Amino acid sequence: MPFLILCYFVAYLDRVNVGFAALSMNKDLGFTATTFGIGAGIFFIAYFFFEVPSNLLLDRVGARRWIARIMFTWGIVAGAEAFIPQIAHATGLSPATVFITLRVLLGVAEAGFFPGIIFYLTIWFPALYRARMIGMFMAAIPLSTVIGGPISGMLLYVHGLGLANWQWLYLIEAIPALLLSGVVLMYLTDRPNDATWLEDDERAWLVQRHATENRIRLKANRFSALQAITNTRVVLLAFIYFGINAAVYGISFFLPQIVHGFGLSFGLTGLVTTLPYIAGVLGMVFWSRHSDRTHERREHIGMALLFAGLCIAGTTVVDSPIAKMFLFTVAGFGLFGSQPCFWALPATFLSGPAAAAGLAAVNSLGNLSGFFGPYVMGRVKDATGSYTIALLAIGVILGFAMLVALSLQHDQKLENPALHEGEEDVAVGPHRSAARELAEP
Repeated sequence: MPFLILCYFVAYLDRVNVGFAALSMNKDLGFTATTFGIGAGIFFIAYFFFEVPSNLLLDRVGARRWIARIMFTWGIVAGAEAFIPQIAHATGLSPATVFITLRVLLGVAEAGFFPGIIFYLTIWFPALYRARMIGMFMAAIPLSTVIGGPISGMLLYVHGLGLANWQWLYLIEAIPALLLSGVVLMYLTDRPNDATWLEDDERAWLVQRHATENRIRLKANRFSALQAITNTRVVLLAFIYFGINAAVYGISFFLPQIVHGFGLSFGLTGLVTTLPYIAGVLGMVFWSRHSDRTHERREHIGMALLFAGLCIAGTTVVDSPIAKMFLFTVAGFGLFGSQPCFWALPATFLSGPAAAAGLAAVNSLGNLSGFFGPYVMGRVKDATGSYTIALLAIGVILGFAMLVALSLQHDQKLENPALHEGEEDVAVGPHRSAARELAEP
């Protein structure tokens, strides 16, 4: 888990450091807020088209090889963003065209990483551990800003060798992905069956536990990959995730500019921007554990999104920077806290290739808002001079996402199959007590 957290930390940092680069890149290259919003968000259009094929290939060739490929190629493209002016000069294209093209290529390169890891976690962790483990993994999202925000802010003071500060930011933060791609090949194990580092009885217990859970899910719902993609619950889950991501990315890409507008330096901007993400780490850990303990998902998602939506809308009616940051911080707890509970839902009715396809479909459709969120924020800022209307729109979208979450059908028997199969079916040897503990309501 710590290694996967590190990988996603690097992935998310490479995805959103464009928000910090914009503090000087936009001026250097003459980008409007709209141009920046298109470039920041178009990443997700490419992500949309390549997500499902990527996840199906991961299921076929194994997580170790495919995740290593993803990390290597996104590291190359992320580093290339440092040379936008040079590429524009060599090709005769405008800097805006090069910027947008590289963001498209970054989306193609990274497609499948997040749902691939979620699918990987469903292979390794039984249902009753799933939300908290997904929460631990996804804590890398807010952590990438808690730790990476100040680092990105400080890197904007780096100059030299003919490169501007934002170019150094892109270049330096691309290196870890390239290094980690090699570690992935050597370190990850594809499936529990291959885990020679587990004792024989531990490996047997885990394999049997997953076999039992898969058998129950397939008995209740047997989907092909195509049926999973078009399933009504999958589409509704994608709508919820669309709302969550509209808020997360719309704010992530523009929050450094909002905070910088308070009159703060680059360094202080990086520090203050971390506050909603610190709350997000706490939300992911606390809210996912509470969801696992209560075996409840829908209300945890709905309540978290309600608080987030109200707080984001509330930032438009207060003038004090302190009050604005307080509301953004509470919203961060809700936005990030909802996600582990959300990602525990698809695995309760999907398994095997259907799970790989369904998870990728939810992520790719939901991530389309990663384009629309930043684009709308940029357009509104250019048209009105403020972010008020865009922030209100995000609050409304989260309200609709909350209503859909509360209306979802969810069979808790599929969430906790051990309660319905008997302990002897899921426990082997000394791990019978562990299975019994997991099955406790």
